[in-house]
Amino acid sequence: MEKFVVNGNKKLCGEVEISGAKNAAVAIIPATILAKGPCRIENVPNISDVAIFVEILYKLGAQVRYIDKTTIEIDSSKILYPVVPYELARKMRASSYLIGALLGRFSRAKVAMPGGCDFGVRPIDQHIKGFEALSASISVEHGMVEAHARRLIGDTIYLDVVSVGATVNIMLASTMAEGVTIIENAAREPHIVDLANFLNTMGADIRGAGTDVIKVHGVESLHGGTYTIIPDQIEAGTFMAAAAATGGDVFIKNIIPKHLESISAKLEEMGVEIEEFDDAVRVRRTGPLLRANVKTMPHPGFPTDMQPQMAVLLSLAEGTSIITEGVWDNRYRYVDELKRMGANVQVDGKIAVIEGVGSLTAAPVRATDLRAGAALMIAALAAHGTTEIEDIEHIDRGYEDVDLKLRALGADIRRIHTQESVLTKAMSNGTTA
Repeated sequence: MEKFVVNGNKKLCGEVEISGAKNAAVAIIPATILAKGPCRIENVPNISDVAIFVEILYKLGAQVRYIDKTTIEIDSSKILYPVVPYELARKMRASSYLIGALLGRFSRAKVAMPGGCDFGVRPIDQHIKGFEALSASISVEHGMVEAHARRLIGDTIYLDVVSVGATVNIMLASTMAEGVTIIENAAREPHIVDLANFLNTMGADIRGAGTDVIKVHGVESLHGGTYTIIPDQIEAGTFMAAAAATGGDVFIKNIIPKHLESISAKLEEMGVEIEEFDDAVRVRRTGPLLRANVKTMPHPGFPTDMQPQMAVLLSLAEGTSIITEGVWDNRYRYVDELKRMGANVQVDGKIAVIEGVGSLTAAPVRATDLRAGAALMIAALAAHGTTEIEDIEHIDRGYEDVDLKLRALGADIRRIHTQESVLTKAMSNGTTA
């Protein structure tokens, strides 16, 4: 195991380049299952979630080749069995996308519940509703989701709630279905558009991605090709928040400014200077952070994946701020860790009331999930003293070389092996540490 050791209270200054979007990559990689030929995917983030997906496709029978660090060639034509066992699917939540991809190609799929989660944690009821509308039969037994159909037939599907996962899965399953599939109340996130663009490049006919109505005209087959993944808006937003928290001046490259509009607007409201360029943004703070209220919503609203990072900024701001979580039920697990660093946060259901404390103090903390880990990194960068962050494997799921990028901006952050991992390795080798 590893942890980060951060000596804080240092302004971040310089340039940083944003990697490919995690949320787009974990939708596009399983989508290669639908193509008959090799797919070359560029600007792939070098993160653990991608590595796990590549491992899953390889074990299913796909040919996978890394061209370089950020380019992968995947040929899924030799996959024969649409079954993803528990030991593979449990490693990541986005593995649910394999259901739609395998169902779309083979008209059947058997995949373990994503990440070992049940319906109460990451509900897939809207996914199942979509599959059933396409004439598939679905059963869930012993933690496995099994789907099969004589043939998939397009239909109109209204999602009861805006769901990125269900929108992705229905798009994947319906790409080669007979007739037209209409997804109403569809998610509009940038990675939904990116997936549609990828599929269309491969020969699909998908219209309306980026709006709340997506129409999928079924095609007979998809071919291979080359595609470049969009930049990661959440990684960009995280570096924007880090620059603001430390009173720094950071030039963030390889981004799409329009994808950051809700984040930029909220930071400007808090007194942070934002300067936009064609494919970059400069973030600078010279004065105090001001209070603000934040409500997370589906795109184009403020992204839920930036909520924990904003909580850190609001903890450093003057006055009382309120966060309302409008997407997930249980996204405040990081608050207890933030309180250890001196934050004053009170949570009641989906609402968090934050009294600005001006500064944070170093403390040993633990990343409870991916974005919580990012938030604790920002808190550690801004805090006085040395903070140790454990369980950083969560952070590695979504941020490529984050410690290296931060060090290039002047941060004092080190990745070290914990004593537990040293002892475990020594015991496995029959030696003492």
